[in-house]
Amino acid sequence: MNIRRSACFGANLAALLLLVACAKGEDAHPIDNVAVADNMAADEMIDDVDPTVNSAAPALPTDAWIGKWIGVEGLMLDIQPAGERGHYMLSVTLLDGTNSYDGTADGDMIRFIRNGRTESIRAATGDETRLKWLAGKQNCLMIQQGEGFCRDDAVAPPPARP
Repeated sequence: MNIRRSACFGANLAALLLLVACAKGEDAHPIDNVAVADNMAADEMIDDVDPTVNSAAPALPTDAWIGKWIGVEGLMLDIQPAGERGHYMLSVTLLDGTNSYDGTADGDMIRFIRNGRTESIRAATGDETRLKWLAGKQNCLMIQQGEGFCRDDAVAPPPARP
């Protein structure tokens, strides 16, 4: 609705300015309310801006972690954006079930509260997780030792042709 109104207003303003520019004679002056119209256009453009979206802001390092990360024996970590920049919804599936937490970017970590205690998710290698099933993997996240999740770096090769 605002875009349509802004487009119509912009077309009307352009037509008005064209008429003023084409006016002949020394007595021709711009209409006094053109400045008011310009202010209205600026106000309408401000209304169309979403304050939670800042496309000029650089991506956070933790934004690259959005998505699912796989652990061992069905364990999983799912990180999804949650509203404001640097806020995430965390879904952690462990042997005792799945729990959700609100996470906040803090440099190269995501911090969250679990069982009344501050925890953090950070980048790690499979070896750092101390889980033998993740050993050798390079693209991993870790909450604490024994609680790690990885993504495969390599793309699967295409199927062989007969």
